Amino acid sequence: MRFHFIGVGGSGMSAVARLVAAKGVAVTGSDKRRSAYFSALEDAGVDVRVGHEAAAVDGADVVVISTAVRDTNVELVRARALGIDVWHRSRALAWALEGRRLIAVAGSHGKTTTSAMAAHILHACGVDASYAVGARVFGVEGAVAGGYGGSADIAVLEADESDGSFLNYDTEIAIVVNVEPDHLDFFGSFAAVEAAFVAFASAARVLIACVDDPGGARVADAAADAGVRVVRYGVAPRPEGARAADVVVSDQNVTWAQRTVPLRVPVPGVHQRLNAAAAWCAAVEVGVEPMSAARALASFSGTGRRFELRGEARGRRVIDDYAHHPTEVAAVLAAARADGAERLVVLFQPALFSRTQALGEAFGRAMSIDNAAIILAPVYGDREDPIPGVTSRVIADALTPGQGTTVELADSLEDAAARAAARARPGDTVMTVGSGTVTQAAGWILDILGGADG
Repeated sequence: MRFHFIGVGGSGMSAVARLVAAKGVAVTGSDKRRSAYFSALEDAGVDVRVGHEAAAVDGADVVVISTAVRDTNVELVRARALGIDVWHRSRALAWALEGRRLIAVAGSHGKTTTSAMAAHILHACGVDASYAVGARVFGVEGAVAGGYGGSADIAVLEADESDGSFLNYDTEIAIVVNVEPDHLDFFGSFAAVEAAFVAFASAARVLIACVDDPGGARVADAAADAGVRVVRYGVAPRPEGARAADVVVSDQNVTWAQRTVPLRVPVPGVHQRLNAAAAWCAAVEVGVEPMSAARALASFSGTGRRFELRGEARGRRVIDDYAHHPTEVAAVLAAARADGAERLVVLFQPALFSRTQALGEAFGRAMSIDNAAIILAPVYGDREDPIPGVTSRVIADALTPGQGTTVELADSLEDAAARAAARARPGDTVMTVGSGTVTQAAGWILDILGGADG
């Protein structure tokens, strides 16, 4: 039996490919360009090739795609003409993890880090869990690919809501970290987004939900009405009118069932403490001793592109982050300040024309900060065609620069990297932010500045 993956070099697709291969099935794949994930599969002995050719699917039993693969892709056209089964990656992932108890992490943002934390806790506590995470998970087996097939009957997966595919899993423990307007190109409205999360949560046996988030709180209530056992978590004190949290998260601890456990989270930001609490709850739910789970979190090394320090050059540190929603952008900038950054140089690449059109004003508000140089790269369209009039200027026009802040529009990502390097002063923190190709700019900036120190 052979599975062929179109677009295998993506973070999510490569993780699924690795898990399918772990079942002893032959795996091949193709992508239009090489990536770190592509190279990791290559190093693991998987037959992956750069470029798409119709003949690549000949002899395959299943062809796996994501929503990003267009109907005109020559391999997909050939597969359909030959009558080969075409599966969405979520179906392939469900197949690869069949028979395991699933911890599925969903949310408009934060699901990658939360699922990575859960995988890390389990592994650190001796549970050889499988996992599928859309990023590298530092310090855990299979780190580069983000996917690992373990021997235990437990698996952690990052459940993608962008195309509704998170409804395809037989979930035992669902985590909902937040619910906000996003992927409106697929759902059409925020009401439809929330309804999908309700369906996801209501199909689980247990739901762990953040009730600091209004959308998460509503989903928790709906799931409880559907008969799901719900564990609510949030900070203390509670927001006015909010339902009490079962797990209360403070600066130093988590408290559950009148037991307080110290919780040290080595990544900055209040949002990361909440993510850590969700991961801790999931580990405890599957039987990990609470204190052991908390101790394991203290050694969490982070994930790729989530506040990832890429290097330092001439007194300037460069951090790369995947934030691509206004709430995420605001959170990561706040985390940088909390981590000691005084002046920021922020290179932001908006991802998707539809998202930029829908959330441009919110992006502008998120980046309306003091003491910063904001450089906006052109929109990364990925699977979308351009929308007339929708450019990075939509964000620039909505941005109100704070004291000491400048804003500029770049002609290309390369131009944006050059501008960011030129604006950086000794002591500054340079941030490359976005879910597209902007991660490449972090390396370019370090090269322009003279290479990483040490």
